Amino acid sequence: MAVRLPELGELRSVPGVRIGTACAGIKQSARADLVVMALVEGTRVAGVFTRSAFKAAPVQLCERHLASGAIRALLINSGNANAATGDAGIADAMRCCTWVGSALGIDPQSVLPFSTGVIGSRLPLDKLEGGIAAAADRLGDAWEPASRAIMTTDTGPKALSTTCVVDGRSITVTGCAKGAGMIKPNMATMLAYVATDIGVAQPLLDRLVREVNEASFNRISIDGDTSTNDSFVLIATGAAGVEIDSAQHRGYAALKKAVRDVAVELAQRIVRDGEGATKFVTVTVCGGKSKAECLAVAYTIAESPLVKTALFASDPNWGRFCMAIGRSGIKDLDTRTVSLHIGGVCVAKEGMIAPTYTEEQGALAMAADEIVVKVDLGRGKSAETVWTCDLSYDYVKINAEYRT
Repeated sequence: MAVRLPELGELRSVPGVRIGTACAGIKQSARADLVVMALVEGTRVAGVFTRSAFKAAPVQLCERHLASGAIRALLINSGNANAATGDAGIADAMRCCTWVGSALGIDPQSVLPFSTGVIGSRLPLDKLEGGIAAAADRLGDAWEPASRAIMTTDTGPKALSTTCVVDGRSITVTGCAKGAGMIKPNMATMLAYVATDIGVAQPLLDRLVREVNEASFNRISIDGDTSTNDSFVLIATGAAGVEIDSAQHRGYAALKKAVRDVAVELAQRIVRDGEGATKFVTVTVCGGKSKAECLAVAYTIAESPLVKTALFASDPNWGRFCMAIGRSGIKDLDTRTVSLHIGGVCVAKEGMIAPTYTEEQGALAMAADEIVVKVDLGRGKSAETVWTCDLSYDYVKINAEYRT
């Protein structure tokens, strides 16, 4: 089940990036579950990763390899997270990097490994070795197969492309992502890969990935849980022959917008494909004293089980929104300045039910499969938006049966 998850459109190849997929049979044998992404020499890579104390083994290796030098390849597997596996998990991930290095003729330290799936189990290395070799033999323009290979409980692939013009040249930005559950912003909350053929200086790329992440993957929540494996990687191959070395470059704004547009759309598609989701919900909080307090209110609403089940039931229960706003931790909040709109309907004003509001209006607004919830705190000029979904019976069923 998904809420208007778009079909894949044209996915543009990114010069300097070659992708191969294979079915290693890690958890199932019906489709590809492994991706090798080879990067042209000179490519620069930046990433942000989960802040969980239980960082998965591949995340730990990614951070080490990024810090040590140039990156030449990415390895991604679904079906097994290689998380909570201790030193053995680190060794397993490194063994996989060695196999990629041998297949591509590159240093294993230049490989970034990524895993997603069940936590707490060792990688099936006997399956991965053959899968890596097969994927490396099939390198080409495989963004669409890759977007499917990285899925776990996703109902469909998530990938898109856009272009921008920098210094008179057309620049490509293509990305793919996976994620449907265990989604809570705390860096990013899924796996996402965005590549462009422009060259970007490493310090600027590091800054760009953080800023784009804050505007996209750090603005979504499905169930309030942060994964052990979350990663968002930005790749700049430089194959277009254009280099941006500072934020003052006249083309940087266009590039940043293109990368951000792709990341925001991917983030929203993750929410649209939330486990069991029937509604895509935009929560905007304005009138705050700071962005931090707007986000605190927005996430408390977005992650409240009572609010989310009311959204599923199309029940315009003001009391549940009132509860969430009240427990969001905003110091000295004067509830007499708070108002609430759902789908354009004024539900509450000055901390109470609006005199013009009717249950019929509220029920109609809540019945839509795309809902905008707007809260005005009435105490400042800051505003923030997050995207979430409802909580349905199917969410419980999917996660109760996850390992079976």
